[in-house]
Amino acid sequence: MIKLIITIVVGMSVEAVGVVYLTKGVREAGGLAHVSLMEILALVGRIVTNQNVLLGTFLEAIFFVTLMYLLSKFDASLIWPLTSLGFVVTALAAKLILNEQVSLVRWMGVFLIMGGASLVSYSECLKEKPPTPTPAATLTDKT
Repeated sequence: MIKLIITIVVGMSVEAVGVVYLTKGVREAGGLAHVSLMEILALVGRIVTNQNVLLGTFLEAIFFVTLMYLLSKFDASLIWPLTSLGFVVTALAAKLILNEQVSLVRWMGVFLIMGGASLVSYSECLKEKPPTPTPAATLTDKT
């Protein structure tokens, strides 16, 4: 379980920093002066060539690989809710890196998410483990 928690925390940290860099890059690319095909193509060009967007995309890809690994080893009903912890790390990263103002109500929501993720991870501890076969039972099964 410790290995799972460490992998989740590292994955969520990578994902949160990726989201912050994506946000920073998209903001740097600017918006649309008016809606036209040429303006949209120009904006897309600015976004896909922005170094912060590229770094954010790379970090998100690392997170995706981590997520695939976790889903191959553990129940989706455990892993997917735990990915909500990314909201916590993302809120912290946005505050620290982007200097965003995070209101008390938003922090309360983040703590509610943490509570839900804690319940989901606790449910894994409550899950019945299959009985380990005894040597005598193993011999009996083969005959």
